[in-house]
Formats: sequence, C-alpha cells, structure tokens
Amino acid sequence: MNRMNCDLSDVLFDEFKIQNRIRELGMLIASDYKDSTPVLIGILKGGFIFLSDLVRSIRIPLEIDFLAISSYGSGTSSSGVVKIRKDIDIDISGRDVIVVEDIVDSGLSLQYIRDYLLQHNPASVRTCVLLDKPASHKMDVSFEYVGFEISDEFVVGYGLDFNEQYRNLPYIGILKESLYK
Repeated sequence: MNRMNCDLSDVLFDEFKIQNRIRELGMLIASDYKDSTPVLIGILKGGFIFLSDLVRSIRIPLEIDFLAISSYGSGTSSSGVVKIRKDIDIDISGRDVIVVEDIVDSGLSLQYIRDYLLQHNPASVRTCVLLDKPASHKMDVSFEYVGFEISDEFVVGYGLDFNEQYRNLPYIGILKESLYK
C-alpha cells in the first residue's frame, strides 16, 4: 500500500464522486455563461487539478489565467496575511470572471482575492470552490458554485497539500492528526 494512503484516517470523496460533481458544476457554469466568454482564474497551487478538470467539463468558450497567493506557509490554518506570488496576465476589465479555488477555510484569502480582482474592473466576479468549510469561516462569505461542504478537518489530495505533499492523490482524504500536530 502507498505510504500516502497510510497517512489518511479516512477518504472523504473518491475519484468517481469528485468527477461527477465537477461535471455538474461545469454544466451549471456553461448554462450561466452561455452568452459570455468567462475568464476562469485558478488559484495556485492547490486549485490547478480542480481547474484542469473543471474547464474540460465546461462546454462553452472560456479563457484561463492563474493567480498565486500565499497565506498558509507550512501551517494548517490561514495566517490571515495574503501575499500575491503570481499576478494574472489577462486584462479582465469588463469581463466575467470566475475564481476557481480548491478550499475555503476562514474566507480571508478569498475575500482578499475578490477585492483585488474588483480593482481590475471586471463585469462580474463569481467564485467556484471545490471544498467549503463553513464552520471555519471568520467572515461572511458566499459562493456561487460549491463542490462539497466539509467539516473542520484537515484534508489532502486532489491538489490539496500538507507541506507540498499529497497533492497527487486522486481523491480527497483526512490527514491523520498525528502527522501535523
């Protein structure tokens, strides 16, 4: 058995469940933007796998860009301090934008991203998150597209990491607490 699998206490969402939900999200987005060419902005690094699968399920013209931020360091909870590591390259002025994020804990990073993108005068900014942890929110945040709501547990896989490991797992699991506490 793979060592990474042994580091998990449970698997929350297997590959099949993740892919089915992503197809549903893709159909919703395609329907909502049928008369537009939205710009999907993936938040690196964690959101790259989700974005990759999501864009293949959206059957309308779209553009892709990336924004890299940091707020976690090597810890397991958000520091609340957000830094932009890679800015967007596409001019989003007057464009419909969808921020694609892997997970929302406190909501602080996502609010920072939304405020930052609004400075670029887009026509709209919506958010698509794979995982939402409502119990961890430190502010009132809402999302137009949500894959799954989860409890306040530390999850890895499908792009989500702990100290840059586990991103390559094809499913999402709960990391054993003994590994990070």
